[in-house]
Amino acid sequence: MKNILLLVHDDSGQEARLQAALDVTRALSGHLSCVDVALTPAMAEDGFSPALSAVMMDEEIAQEKANRKRIEARLAHEDVLWDCIDASGDPAAALRRGARLCDLIVVNSDLRAFPHPRLSELAGELIVTSGKPVLAVPPDICGLNAFGRAMVAWDGSREAEVALRSAVPLLAHAGGVVLVEVEDGSVKLPAEEAAEYLSRHDIHATVRREPCNGSHAGDILIDRVKADRPDYLVMGGFSRPRFVEALFGGVTRQMFEHSPVPLFLAH
Repeated sequence: MKNILLLVHDDSGQEARLQAALDVTRALSGHLSCVDVALTPAMAEDGFSPALSAVMMDEEIAQEKANRKRIEARLAHEDVLWDCIDASGDPAAALRRGARLCDLIVVNSDLRAFPHPRLSELAGELIVTSGKPVLAVPPDICGLNAFGRAMVAWDGSREAEVALRSAVPLLAHAGGVVLVEVEDGSVKLPAEEAAEYLSRHDIHATVRREPCNGSHAGDILIDRVKADRPDYLVMGGFSRPRFVEALFGGVTRQMFEHSPVPLFLAH
């Protein structure tokens, strides 16, 4: 895992994304690729006047040109290799194009406060459509300690297996790893087997089981994260179809909205 792809856009989550991406890139001695996306105005997508939409798009492009200059000036003083390109339109499509030869995509976990639907659903869309793991960062964090404590949400699902394998290069730097298994009857493969897999990569994890007691697995996991405060959480994303989670809720969506720590997700 060496090639880190970062969404650059002037919004409330940009600083958190940037700091987390820099921390991960440094820890992995990697390369940071930035995609500065000028978003198509939401009003344009809703059928507003073409003339007004063009004016708004010009303003967005000008704002992102200035934003890119600020980011590049900062990156010039960071101890990482980096490059930056421009894109416009749909951020998910722009990041998928940039992700073809990347190892990890860094976006925000929750941007519901930002008034653009393309950003509020970005992490979920990329997990399912990019074919790459996603680091989804809360918009208010100050970075990611790659050498701190990692938590893995384990249920033995295909998604959990993919996330665990994808996270090995990052977990190898962690000061401690704990596998958390919620005893709700859904576990397909015991956490001890995941711990044994990690041990073969010289990653020595402990196993912690949480009783269900009628609670939802997402609530139990959020409580555990808030109590233990790991530096990041590894988990499979959308073990059920996204539209089902959108309608009825699910662990992935709960974690997007309520996790205080970065989420490393794969599908």
